[in-house]
Amino acid sequence: MSRRLPSFAELLDSAVDSAVHLEMRDAYGVAAEAAGFARWKETGEFDDDPDSPHWAPWTELVRRTVARGVSVRRARIVSEPVSDYIRYEHAGTGVNVAAGEQVRWLPRRRASDICLPGNDFWLIDGSLVRWNHFTGDGASAPGEITEEPGAARLCEAAFEAVWSRAIPHAEYKIQ
Repeated sequence: MSRRLPSFAELLDSAVDSAVHLEMRDAYGVAAEAAGFARWKETGEFDDDPDSPHWAPWTELVRRTVARGVSVRRARIVSEPVSDYIRYEHAGTGVNVAAGEQVRWLPRRRASDICLPGNDFWLIDGSLVRWNHFTGDGASAPGEITEEPGAARLCEAAFEAVWSRAIPHAEYKIQ
């Protein structure tokens, strides 16, 4: 069953126990990140202040969610050697961790036998799936939301399989 697409704030604010996010692309072309990514590629500089105007809306949301006892976990499946975009994401993941997210990385070669959904997703409390869709060049496309039990079970099983094999952020070394 599809329904109105809630904002990420509404999604996380609705979570009671868990919010998990699986990312499977090696590059994203999200407009809001373009300037920061270009600056990082040119200078190596990254806004890593969780309280900066850029990050504060997200970090405040995650902190508020974690403070309620909700586990917020993010797993990323990445090809190695990693793309420039993944290097950029890795450089900024300290912001996510500082906000209270647990983050792990799984080299794609170690995911070959995991049944994965066709799209990145957020799964809230094991029952509500927010599909993240992207265009071929990585730009954000309209997402979808479902509470279809089969989709939720697929996402939960995929996420947990990835999580169990993935490397915690503090231990993952870029190759």
